[in-house]
Amino acid sequence: MSKSYIAIDWGSTNLRAWLYLDGVLADTRQSEAGVTRLNGRTPQQVFQEVTAPWRRHGVPVIMAGMVGSNAGWISVPYLPCPTDLASLAGRLTRVEQAAPQSAWIIPGISIVSDSNCNVMRGEETQLLGAYRTQPSSLYLMPGTHSKWVRLENGVINDFRTVMTGELHHLLIKQSLIGVGLSEQQPNPAVFRQGMEQGFNQSNILRCLFEIRAAHVLGQLDKSAVSEWLSGLLIGNEVAQMRRDWGIAKGETVTVIGNPQLAARYQQALEYADLHHRLLDGDETFQAGIRSILNELDQ
Repeated sequence: MSKSYIAIDWGSTNLRAWLYLDGVLADTRQSEAGVTRLNGRTPQQVFQEVTAPWRRHGVPVIMAGMVGSNAGWISVPYLPCPTDLASLAGRLTRVEQAAPQSAWIIPGISIVSDSNCNVMRGEETQLLGAYRTQPSSLYLMPGTHSKWVRLENGVINDFRTVMTGELHHLLIKQSLIGVGLSEQQPNPAVFRQGMEQGFNQSNILRCLFEIRAAHVLGQLDKSAVSEWLSGLLIGNEVAQMRRDWGIAKGETVTVIGNPQLAARYQQALEYADLHHRLLDGDETFQAGIRSILNELDQ
């Protein structure tokens, strides 16, 4: 492949595409047509719509994410752990239905053991880019489903998924905690209080109803319930992962994600006496794509 290509990050709820010509970003497109939001269209139709303005360039397309799941365009097999990130380039799956364009999907990664059954799709591409950019032994990828990943010499040995973001959404939107709230506002002090409680409580199930009681009784501003809940869940996630994985005080966690969400996790990591550094999620995804293309060119 050349330095001219289309990269697509196609997840469950949205799709982002980038056009590179001679190694330079020429254009971007974004769509809400994630694989669970196709609105009656097929993945092939969405693909053709998104790439239509760029088709005249005749460049190859490389995709990652839920597009390769059993709910996506075609089901691409997972690579089992331990997985060397360098092996991704040799395990691409060609999408014949994308013709006349040449298109491939990057495989996801799975792990099956007595204590862990897990999968990832899309994050492996970010991890590859992150490892090429900033080698680390421990990565955290916060989001709807946060990923904690252990690497050794570029090999993924273990990873865990924590559904913190999705749980926050469900509790605010579909549980009693979110009933009767005013519009939610940023409140760093309340987030901090919730984070400290979540970090220091071994059982946050009890704390969840107390959030409801606190705003009903006037002890918590109704506009700050989301902030308290966010802090509680993130604080508890970091505390539990530090304990379960035996992460030593002073260890460095490389965080991959958008700066706003990452800043929340950075507070919890600092509270846990862990060092951290931040990498932008989009930049690591692009670096991962470039790394795979470079491998294919050799």
